[in-house]
Amino acid sequence: MNSAPLTKESGYEVGDLPEHSEKAFPLRKDFWQAMLYLLPSFVLFSVFVFYPMFRTIYLSFFLTDYDGMPSVFVGLENYAYIFTSDEFLKSLRATILFVLITVPAGVILALFLALIANEKLKGIGFFRTIFSSNMGMSVAASSVIWLFLFHPSLGALNQMLSTLGLSQVEWLLDPTWAIISVSVTTIWMNTGFAFLIILGGLQNIDEHLYENAGIQGAGYWYQLRRITLPMLSPTMFFIVTVSLINAFQTFGQVDILTQGGPAESTNLIVYSIYREAFVNYQFGTASAQAVILFGCILIVTILQFKFGEKKVHYQ
Repeated sequence: MNSAPLTKESGYEVGDLPEHSEKAFPLRKDFWQAMLYLLPSFVLFSVFVFYPMFRTIYLSFFLTDYDGMPSVFVGLENYAYIFTSDEFLKSLRATILFVLITVPAGVILALFLALIANEKLKGIGFFRTIFSSNMGMSVAASSVIWLFLFHPSLGALNQMLSTLGLSQVEWLLDPTWAIISVSVTTIWMNTGFAFLIILGGLQNIDEHLYENAGIQGAGYWYQLRRITLPMLSPTMFFIVTVSLINAFQTFGQVDILTQGGPAESTNLIVYSIYREAFVNYQFGTASAQAVILFGCILIVTILQFKFGEKKVHYQ
């Protein structure tokens, strides 16, 4: 394509460039500078996220040896096997039940504590510290504490039941109570984080909204329904989404408290993956379970964004 020289007759001074050409070079320079800053993140994500993910998907189509190396290509047979396995189906049901117990109860408890701690009362800072104190404890330490509380003869819970004249409960040995015990432990462990986030959201609400509502005679419950919860909806959306993902990934407390028992009642999917891979050395079927777990979390997250975000009120 022919182009006329840049002269005074064409509207440009000699040596001038069009405006869009002057902007192109700084933009290109900014792009590569941004990529340079992002390079460490790309490297870390590639090594610790993307490669393990694609490696897991790859291994799910193979039988593997004891070292986890693929040996025989079996296609979708690993997926067909686990979907016909009673152990995996029990694990899937236990995981769904665990999520349905822990997420609503944990979020409601954290919201209740945050509403209490948000009141302007003398000494409320002490209770805020108490409500969030379990954030500084590891999963292992928290699980050991609850392991002593659930002890059938020496545990504080059964001691309280005996004092009240009630029969003792086999908290970790009864399939019905085991999943509840693990759920209670998980709710207690996760409440501190959710409490702090919700409390921050409450303190970010404009006080003038409550003042105006009070002038018009609105009571506490009306303000809670019409002001607090709508203005807190972005925070609640975040907490519910994070809680759902964390619930599907629960492992530590199951390993310490019940090891998946009794009768597979607490054999959640992540613990099932661990046992299949590092106890039975069946890395192919374990990888297939991991892919299914990823799909479950992805579907739940998409549904949460599709339906849950519609109720979010952004300021």
